[in-house]
Amino acid sequence: MALITLRVLDGADRGRVYDGLSTPVTIGREEGNSVQLNDERVSRFHLKIQEDQDKLVLTDLESTNGTKVNGEDVQLRILRPGDMVMVGRSVLLVGSREEIAARLSQQRGADIHGTGTISPELAGNSPRASSLDFELNWSENPDLQATFYSTEPPELPDRLSPGQAAQLSELLEFLHIRLRNLLASARPENATRRMVLDERRWQSLLDLQSLLAEYLRGIGEPPDE
Repeated sequence: MALITLRVLDGADRGRVYDGLSTPVTIGREEGNSVQLNDERVSRFHLKIQEDQDKLVLTDLESTNGTKVNGEDVQLRILRPGDMVMVGRSVLLVGSREEIAARLSQQRGADIHGTGTISPELAGNSPRASSLDFELNWSENPDLQATFYSTEPPELPDRLSPGQAAQLSELLEFLHIRLRNLLASARPENATRRMVLDERRWQSLLDLQSLLAEYLRGIGEPPDE
């Protein structure tokens, strides 16, 4: 039985993490789904994710507004760690950080078990599974391998204690370094005005959005002390 991690990147449930879901998994607006989303554009029972021959298969359950994976409308699709599933106004990222790291590691030369295959590496149980921080910054050039660190912008909070100010500064510096490295990696596409990011950098952007979503939910719904 496959276990699935889903992280909500956007929508009313932004920042929620559904970890270790057993297949089959259903997503929808109604109670009784494995993942219940607070999204009026999501159908009562919108989609199902099941395991078939060591693959994760998404099936749209004839939803009203459809399902997209990585921006493409789908009815039936094999899912891989790092895929984005869009239902209604909600965006979900498939896979834990370890699973996405393992997939990126495989893509750069580790053992490949086939498209969408659920392997021990993708389950994050192998010591060969690299950390996502390393994989997102991996480069063949050792000098480039580094550790991750509305219309009007909001004002910084005032009257912070020294400790709070230091924490906020550390958080903003972390985000600044991640974004700076991503922007520096973008390359212009020939004969167009578009800037291009490779898949590893794209996954880094998704991971950064996921972290921000979790920060926002943690601020709005602080854990009980």
